Amino acid sequence: MLKNHYKFFGFAALCLAYTSCKVPTLVQKTENKNVPGAYANTVSDTTNTGKLKWKEYFKDKHLIALIDTALKNNQELNITLQEIEITRNEIRAKKGEILPSVGLRAGAGLEKVGRYTSQGAGDAATEIDEGKKMPDPLPDYLVGLYANWEIDAWHKLHHAKKAAVSRYLATVEGKNFVVTNLIAEIANSYYELLALDNQLDMVKKSIQLQTNALEIVKVQKEATRVTELAVRKFEAEVLNSRSLEYDIQQKITETENRINFLLGRYPQPIVRDMGSFTDLVPSSVHAGLPSQLLANRPDVKQAELELAATKLDVKVARAQFYPSLGISASFGIQAFNPSYLVKFPESMLYSLAGDIAAPLINRNAIKASYLNANAKQLQAVYNYERTILNAYIEVSNQLSNISNLEKSYGLKSSQVKALTQSIDISNDLFRSARADYLEVLMTQRDALESKLELIETKKQQLAAVIKIYQALGGGWN
Repeated sequence: MLKNHYKFFGFAALCLAYTSCKVPTLVQKTENKNVPGAYANTVSDTTNTGKLKWKEYFKDKHLIALIDTALKNNQELNITLQEIEITRNEIRAKKGEILPSVGLRAGAGLEKVGRYTSQGAGDAATEIDEGKKMPDPLPDYLVGLYANWEIDAWHKLHHAKKAAVSRYLATVEGKNFVVTNLIAEIANSYYELLALDNQLDMVKKSIQLQTNALEIVKVQKEATRVTELAVRKFEAEVLNSRSLEYDIQQKITETENRINFLLGRYPQPIVRDMGSFTDLVPSSVHAGLPSQLLANRPDVKQAELELAATKLDVKVARAQFYPSLGISASFGIQAFNPSYLVKFPESMLYSLAGDIAAPLINRNAIKASYLNANAKQLQAVYNYERTILNAYIEVSNQLSNISNLEKSYGLKSSQVKALTQSIDISNDLFRSARADYLEVLMTQRDALESKLELIETKKQQLAAVIKIYQALGGGWN
């Protein structure tokens, strides 16, 4: 008999060893963290604007107040904060799986068995205390502790906990990325609002000039120096500018409402600096080294942590092929009469058991989970590499954009100056009949367009320094 037991245990051990060894082979890929040593057409310098706090980078007090409000009330940011709480609770759950689970059980029951059964006959023949027979039906009272513990021999549970920690840290970086984008979006919208204010002011001044020119044309028409056609042309130009004025006012309303939405509040006026927009000087920018993006950009760090979590998921999935070891135990008191519960050791019950189990025949589900975990790890590798590449390209694009916009703004400023002077010249020539009304109209139109384009270029300059601050990973710290 003992010999048969040894044979049985030997066969079970062989089966467990067989199932543990046959693990599918995977295609592995190591992430590439290499980046160029410097950005194109820049001098290598470790000074990095992205490390500045946003209150040091932005100087406008009204913009700072708006960002402060958004960081408290923005709904998307608050949603992300709850994501952090969810992943923090996942860590608690994974920690709990490593530790033994202990519970308390208490119960009462009543059982009636047939008299002519083995149990019924045994109960009827059993005497308890001075000839007392077992009660029929038979009550049952129980109070006890029970515990279960899976021994983490293959570190499956520990790897799962570490993966949960990595995902928690990834959500923190995700929150930082939301903060960076939120600050950049508010700053862009704020300067867009200032640009629209200045464009509106420019259009109103142009309408005044055009109205004055219309009055001159009307006088000259009465003097038969011009025809009704000239009067109609000037009127049409005034009407076109007034239509443009309403278009800009609508854009101002929409931009204010966009900022209010980001601040998590219903529409209300946005307090802002109403000074000359074209006098604003973009902040100076130091891009630092491309390798600093790996530490500064929240999205890069988030992708790296997600990759670390997927690597641990593969280890967890691999451990599913190995035997699981478990221990269960219980201790308590049980009797059919409550008065007997305090009698020791007669009412005492306890148990202790260990088990080992491993998949033997149908392992397709485990194999599929293992292969899926590896595929997700490969996805995370590619996503990490793509995030680094995207970060580098964003910074490179904005560095080029800042340089080109600076040159463009200088040329447009000269253009505005020349066209502004040409308005007075064209009016003087028109009064002396040395230029026709079409030349005056075209000069006024070109001057207005050039002034609007100059404001637009200034807005693009300010947007570029905001975008590169965002691209360098600035704002979240």
